[in-house]
Amino acid sequence: MPAHELNMATRDEIELLRKALGQERRRTIQLQGELDRANAGFEEFICVAAHNLRQSLREVASFSELLAETYVGRLDSEGQQFLERIRAGTSKMQSLLADIVDYWAASSDVQESSRTEMEAALQQALLSIDKQITEHSAVITSDPLAPVYGDSGTLARVIAQLIRNGIEYCDTDPPRVHISCRKTDLECTFSVRDNGSGVEPEFLDRIFVAFKRLHGPEYPGNGLGLAFCKKTIERFGGRMWMESSPGKGSTVYFTLPAAE
Repeated sequence: MPAHELNMATRDEIELLRKALGQERRRTIQLQGELDRANAGFEEFICVAAHNLRQSLREVASFSELLAETYVGRLDSEGQQFLERIRAGTSKMQSLLADIVDYWAASSDVQESSRTEMEAALQQALLSIDKQITEHSAVITSDPLAPVYGDSGTLARVIAQLIRNGIEYCDTDPPRVHISCRKTDLECTFSVRDNGSGVEPEFLDRIFVAFKRLHGPEYPGNGLGLAFCKKTIERFGGRMWMESSPGKGSTVYFTLPAAE
């Protein structure tokens, strides 16, 4: 084929590829717009549904309290037992709804990162679970924690959840939880170590799956705590995993981008 014909064929192919690329780009923009509208609609649905469910649960809780006060001393043992089950069920549903909303937000929201002092986040976490720490006479210790890129309030909730787990799933008196940090040039690796009952190796991945519980109803929780923590850390560009042995406690590790 002569050189000029080859050049013309090449130009034709390039033009066809350019048009195809333009079509794909327009299609991608269209699909992204449809996805954004769907996400916005679903977000509105979640917010409205959560609000309505909270309102209904508050009414059940309020009327349960009113029933207990109005008929104090007039309910037999069976009636009192029924009332307690209503109150316990309502409390559990309120907790579950809050956890579901938090987990959904961690999975869908775009987390904005800024320099975060992890020492301050730890103190905020300890204040939020002070009652539980006191009730269990838990001993919480920590090493100096390096600053990272994240969000102080959100990371405080992650730390609080990890400490709470270390306290709740501990058969040793007193529960002990230690938080430490190892910094490299690019990231910080945090560890939350407890002296609890530990986890069998085959369950180490399962514990981060939503609604997967390794313990029975005698332990509190809805199976969303660690799932929320992992989703949150991943949103900030980090990783989370656990190392554990039965009877030797557990250590949860997570990484976050290091701040200068």
